[in-house]
Amino acid sequence: MFWSNVFETAMLLCFAAAWPASIYKSWVSRTRKGKSLAFMVIVLIGYMAGITKVLVSHSAIYMLIPYTVNTTLVACDLVLYYRNYRIDEGLPHIFGEH
Repeated sequence: MFWSNVFETAMLLCFAAAWPASIYKSWVSRTRKGKSLAFMVIVLIGYMAGITKVLVSHSAIYMLIPYTVNTTLVACDLVLYYRNYRIDEGLPHIFGEH
């Protein structure tokens, strides 16, 4: 079980390393083009399933850390997707962004 968690954590850390690049692209491009809402939602559901697995199994509670970090990063990218959707559609900014 220990090695299983080690490799699962390594996988999650690799994914976590990729999300900041995606978030940066979303931030600077100011468009949702090239992004897949369905992909991000599916990944978010997967991370939430991982969190649920940890909570239900009552073991390796430290695994909540990488799952929570990744869930937060995907959520940030989803917020930016919504912001960029509004920009693409010419809708008014929500928070007075210029």
